[in-house]
Amino acid sequence: MLYSLTAFGGPQGHMGMMFKTFVKKRPYVTEEELVEYNSFCQLLPGASSTQTVTLIGYKRGGVLLAVLTLIIWILPASIIMGALSFLVTGNDANRTGHLFTYIQPMAIGFLVYACVQAYKVSIRNTITLVIMVISMGLTFLFFKQPFVFPALIVLGGVITNFSNHRIPEKEVIKPRHIKWMNIFFFLAIFAVAGVLSEMARKQNWEHRKVYNVFENFYRFGSFVFGGGDVLLPMMLDQYVARPQSPKVLEKNPHAIQLTKEDILTGFGMVRAIPGPVFSVSSYTGGLIMRDEGKKMQFWGCLVGSIGIFLPSALLVLFFFPVWQNLKKYVVVFRALEGINAVVVGFMFAGGLFLLQRMPSQQPTHVLIAETGVIFGTFLLLKYTRIPAPVIVICCLLIGVFVK
Repeated sequence: MLYSLTAFGGPQGHMGMMFKTFVKKRPYVTEEELVEYNSFCQLLPGASSTQTVTLIGYKRGGVLLAVLTLIIWILPASIIMGALSFLVTGNDANRTGHLFTYIQPMAIGFLVYACVQAYKVSIRNTITLVIMVISMGLTFLFFKQPFVFPALIVLGGVITNFSNHRIPEKEVIKPRHIKWMNIFFFLAIFAVAGVLSEMARKQNWEHRKVYNVFENFYRFGSFVFGGGDVLLPMMLDQYVARPQSPKVLEKNPHAIQLTKEDILTGFGMVRAIPGPVFSVSSYTGGLIMRDEGKKMQFWGCLVGSIGIFLPSALLVLFFFPVWQNLKKYVVVFRALEGINAVVVGFMFAGGLFLLQRMPSQQPTHVLIAETGVIFGTFLLLKYTRIPAPVIVICCLLIGVFVK
């Protein structure tokens, strides 16, 4: 719970906090395991940092603890964002105040720390270094394109299979029974949600928007690669661009519609709170239902959160046991070396992307303070045992006093 309340900075910052919290402070997983979990989650659609946290719980206590870990992780952010949907409209755009000024520099510091730790584990020869550098460059150039993440991961796995210097010991791999229940639920829910959403639209059910919201966010959670920065353009297309197109107006004049300011406000606020960026679904679901009364707005928040996180959980809990068996094969074992290198490239590109998004037109003393926060965060994580939450509180206090 403490991690859920202090994990600022989006998926880029979360990895640094995971290294500090779950590897160094409480050795629930090793560095190698955390890098592998993160690499594996990059192969799947959905919220990668949420899936990584879920796998840490799965490793410690099986499916039950994984589900409990997932709920504890998403609950605080979803509650905060849902509550804000009752209080904030697009006209209030992004009023987070000075308190959060140094949260983004702090997230970059966490990310630099995560990059250094992952680099030590994953980059051990020339080919992995080359893969990392190329992945970093291409990811930075095409950061908001959803194809770049799975394409580079597949390419990295293929490249390292041309080398045979890391062949694991041969072992007899016994066939293992695959539990298909999770993937069955995933597909069944996807189909049922689509059918009910379309029936609600065509027959104009009284609370049809609830069905539409669940289908929309379940679809987002099933297809989004690359995290919140890729979720944003999908939501802008679904709720801003499509409802204004002539075809949609003719076919569905009552299509759910939000303003660009509404959505951008939500994404601005979610960056200023701890927890997963995908919790913006709670805020957006509430906004969609706000014209139907407070009770239905609450249901919009709840349905939005469940819709976007459910496919991530079902996919990761189904595919991870399969992955654990598959990686014993030499082809997959070699591919993992390239996949890990690609993911380190993703992390470095994420740091560059965050640096690029930092406002440049600021007073000199603020720029100096931001630089100090980046380096100070990294040094504290690297060379001290100061808990990550203490660093977060310090950065919040700096935002109060350095304006």
